[in-house]
Amino acid sequence: MVSSRPSSSWLSSALAMFAILSLALPTNALYFYMDGRQQKCFFEELPKDTLVVGHYSTEVINQNSNTYSVDQSLNMLITVEETFDNDHRVMTHRGTHTGRFTLTAADAGQHRICFTPDTTVTTGGWLSGGPAGAVKVTVDLAIGETSKIESEDKGKMEDIVQKVKDLNGRLQDIRREQVFQREREAEFRDQSEATNSRVVRWTLIQLVVLSITCAWQLSHLRSFFIKQKLT
Repeated sequence: MVSSRPSSSWLSSALAMFAILSLALPTNALYFYMDGRQQKCFFEELPKDTLVVGHYSTEVINQNSNTYSVDQSLNMLITVEETFDNDHRVMTHRGTHTGRFTLTAADAGQHRICFTPDTTVTTGGWLSGGPAGAVKVTVDLAIGETSKIESEDKGKMEDIVQKVKDLNGRLQDIRREQVFQREREAEFRDQSEATNSRVVRWTLIQLVVLSITCAWQLSHLRSFFIKQKLT
């Protein structure tokens, strides 16, 4: 194995330094080497409701050239446990050779974040007998609502904002249509009431005319009968 590969003591020191720096910096980045089935963990002290966004990528050693390169058949298992709550597991993420995971701390305390090569889905199962330091893992963590998280999710936020604007536009169109329909209903109602008023008025006028006509006819007949008896 190449001499540039870090020893276990150096790796432990690096992880300890990373944990110390994580208390002062919102964004952390590191890389480490793993054996075939080895699990690597580090600890983060997270306040309650803290958002954690992690990006990771992996490279696999080529024993012929003694260099690291991307192997798309490699998968990673990422778990997060609450050490203060009997190692209660709060997240399990199975991803490809590179990916992204998010976590929101439900309670304040120390969290253990572990990375394990997913040998059950790796072609050929070569990780089970691979050399020490066969996998190089690079991890970049953004902790809290930092500008880094906001910038990475800017595109998604813009899409969401645009969708909200489109929904607001559609709501405005629906409201305008409702106002138009109410205006048309009010106009139709006014026309109906005006027509009904005219019908009632003409009906009353016709009744008055008919009453006057009937009274005149009765008076005329009465006079006619009286004249006929006299003659």
